[in-house]
Amino acid sequence: MFRGSLVALLTPFDGDRIDEAALRRLVDWHIKEGTHGIVPVGTTGESPTLTHDEHCRVIEIVAEQAAGRVPVIAGAGSNNPVEAIEYSNCAQQVGADATLHVAGYYNRPSQDGLYAHFKMLHDATELPIIVYNIPPRAVVDVQPQTMARIAELPRIVGVKDATGDLARPWAERQLIKKPFAWLSGEDGTAVSYNVAGGQGCISVTANVAPRLCSQLQELTLAGKWEEARALQDRLLPLHQAMFVEPNPACPKYGLSLLGLASEHCRIPVVPLQESTKARIRRVMEELELI
Repeated sequence: MFRGSLVALLTPFDGDRIDEAALRRLVDWHIKEGTHGIVPVGTTGESPTLTHDEHCRVIEIVAEQAAGRVPVIAGAGSNNPVEAIEYSNCAQQVGADATLHVAGYYNRPSQDGLYAHFKMLHDATELPIIVYNIPPRAVVDVQPQTMARIAELPRIVGVKDATGDLARPWAERQLIKKPFAWLSGEDGTAVSYNVAGGQGCISVTANVAPRLCSQLQELTLAGKWEEARALQDRLLPLHQAMFVEPNPACPKYGLSLLGLASEHCRIPVVPLQESTKARIRRVMEELELI
């Protein structure tokens, strides 16, 4: 079971090349700060603008540097199941513990089509699979009945839920009876999602505040809801600041303020406006991160 604060890890660049040294430092920093798991090459990792070789190389570096200290859930999703299988096989070869799969964008499959996509992945790969349900980006929504059907496949072990629907985990828990990881895909709903039965969050904010995000998740897992709510109140301005402009420009700038990586993103993600930079700096100062 995957749980706690799992960082949706940024991919640092040196110019237009992957900064491999910075990537290794980030993995070590996250483990030191208490991050419970690392999720490379998702949306926040700029997977849409990485080449196939770069995608696999990032997973390899993260898995090698983590060295079993925390689980590595490799982003491997594609609207093309053949490509998703290729990424999954790469993730297995380089030592990842599981894969994260989004599906549906552009080709907009039916619910039966979504099931067929995940069954094809499941039957052709060997690692545990977490379904990434994010209708705002993927266009289609994996409905609860479909999620339950997908979960019948033995190595479908959880969901990253970015639907924003806080009734969703309640509905899915009525249908899925096996051990299953319900993980929020939105920092702003992380506490509320865990009230509904979630066990963690795949977090953007954890890129710049890993210790606080880890503490937040540990409070919810211990049932300390009042303390978790108080910490989430403090973190909310940072959660909001991370999405003032398209992801991952905001967390990358935050990371640059910590001196851990460059703020450079690949086009079409462009540099932040000065007003956004000032807002991020202010909220990070208020949290005593810088």
